[in-house]
Amino acid sequence: MHSEILTFGEYRIEYRFAVPAAGGSPDIVMLHEGLGSTSLWRDFPERLAAATGSRTLVYSRLGYGRSTPLAAPRRVDYMHDEARIWLPTILERLEIRRPVLFGHSDGASISLIHAARPESRVAAVVALAPHVKVEDITVRNIAAAKTAYTGTDLRQRLARHHADVDSAFWGWNRIWLSPEFRGWNIEGLLPSIRCPVLAIQGEDDEYGTLEQIASIGRAVPDARLLALPACRHSPHRDQPEAVLDATKAFIAALPLNTQG
Repeated sequence: MHSEILTFGEYRIEYRFAVPAAGGSPDIVMLHEGLGSTSLWRDFPERLAAATGSRTLVYSRLGYGRSTPLAAPRRVDYMHDEARIWLPTILERLEIRRPVLFGHSDGASISLIHAARPESRVAAVVALAPHVKVEDITVRNIAAAKTAYTGTDLRQRLARHHADVDSAFWGWNRIWLSPEFRGWNIEGLLPSIRCPVLAIQGEDDEYGTLEQIASIGRAVPDARLLALPACRHSPHRDQPEAVLDATKAFIAALPLNTQG
């Protein structure tokens, strides 16, 4: 699957569109997980575009895929920077207005932060395995990922998807395991989200308990929750048909004035 490159001064952003046979609206913008990239979505963007009829954008954030590697360690507020600076910049360059944000893990958190901005114009958010706060289970399994990266073939497998695999892995792993990150929490932003949110999480998620989506359900005015059995941290891989069906129905039910 061929990707293109957006250039912003010294920075490069890898991206591609999945275009359905029959056009629909609104556009979908996919935001990947903490170790994800354009290619790690595999064929799911095409499947999502086909199911919804919506043109679907997928891109690699800085430090991932074929985008520019990190020049410095990530800060605690890195997801806020992605939501408030980089995502709006990319949407403006590609002339995407009122999209549905479809985020996984870190990407889901970024989507929620962006939707909470007063100036946000997103039509809706689909949040897969979102993080709204740091839990012990999250830290424990991110520490286990560090052991796997140095002691198994995980580094080699990730290297197929990242031009600078160490930038991708350590940029994510070190900030999440840092003591200052334990206080990271976006629950206070959730009541500001005015668009519909569909929050999906696996019942066997190894990176968070169902309290993550329960927090969204309590705070977001228009939230729908879906807990999937036999599903871990990647619902689009473990239960792809359930995610596609739920997303298709969710988008189809959006008010017409959000879809232009």
